[in-house]
Amino acid sequence: MPPALTSVPTDILKKALSLLHRGELICPLTPLELVRSGFQSHLDAMLGHLRTLDAAGVRAVLTAVLSERLFDAEGRPRVPGPRPSDALS
Repeated sequence: MPPALTSVPTDILKKALSLLHRGELICPLTPLELVRSGFQSHLDAMLGHLRTLDAAGVRAVLTAVLSERLFDAEGRPRVPGPRPSDALS
């Protein structure tokens, strides 16, 4: 089983989503595409969960993961604090 996306820092997921929106991240994702985009440190987690998805699928997953990290169940911003995975990068 690949590492979960929880191992990928929030700023990396935000960057990936931004590149995807600008058409600079090509789907389906490949190891070469992730390295080209600067995500080589997170290949296993990102490919393990996003490899077979088209751009719409990758956008949906990244949006969902970021929403869970940034907002609580009522849609209020979460209190900022370090995440264990963010401290590792």
